[in-house]
Amino acid sequence: MKSLNGKKIAILTESGFEEVELTSPKKELEDAGAEVHIVSPQKETVKAWDHDHWSIELPVDVQVENAKVEDYDALVIPGGVINPDKMRINQKCVEFAQQFLEVGKPVAAICHGPQLLIETGMISGRNMTSYPSIKTDLENAGVIWTDKEVVTDNGLVTSRSPKDLPAFNKKMIEEIKEGTHDPSVFTPTPMH
Repeated sequence: MKSLNGKKIAILTESGFEEVELTSPKKELEDAGAEVHIVSPQKETVKAWDHDHWSIELPVDVQVENAKVEDYDALVIPGGVINPDKMRINQKCVEFAQQFLEVGKPVAAICHGPQLLIETGMISGRNMTSYPSIKTDLENAGVIWTDKEVVTDNGLVTSRSPKDLPAFNKKMIEEIKEGTHDPSVFTPTPMH
């Protein structure tokens, strides 16, 4: 059943993503018929982190400065401690994620991935979850944080850790099938 035929999905990442948090959603999306691009500030490859060591390298399809939100139906942000920490100080990564939220396209972020969304200034009042260590960061950004395997809020899908991947992948695909959500439900609160 190729429920996402014709859909194009961006996975935004830096080196230092948690390996399974990129490879598992990517495989599920491709199995559902979607075309998946790895978008990154890196030019050629991104390197995975696997629990406690560096691991596989994956090719970058599109550099973030050349990526256009209108080319994609949804955004996926894998976690890992290093990955979102590098992306949240990269203005191109922040703007790319922010544009998906502005137009209401589905965004799925797992583990530490939601850290990047804090920088958009667009998650205040949203229902989300994450890896427990960034709960306070998200609450300080105005998020209503819940300790559940997957939390969905108007096209925004979040999960806590790799053990939640089955629920995360299923919900992410459902939201992408639904398409664009109404972005006017949430008004941005500028960070500065």
